[in-house]
Amino acid sequence: MDLKQLLNSITPEVYESLKRAVEIGRWPDRRSLTDEQVPLCMQAIIAYEESMPRHQRTGYVPPKNPACEPPDQNQTIVWKE
Repeated sequence: MDLKQLLNSITPEVYESLKRAVEIGRWPDRRSLTDEQVPLCMQAIIAYEESMPRHQRTGYVPPKNPACEPPDQNQTIVWKE
């Protein structure tokens, strides 16, 4: 299995488990994440969130002026005159 297949196989449950593990520094079975596991988990979280709308991603901060926010990649731009 290559990296792309592995990332595509992440389920919402696995995603939530990875997020929680990074947040508290432990796996669900109470073992600590190693120094090597933390960045790998974070990379998997970020890769998974690429398919989510921007406002649902970890760390999203909405702009003060909504007109300044760039459109989502899948969003159609409608110009108003």
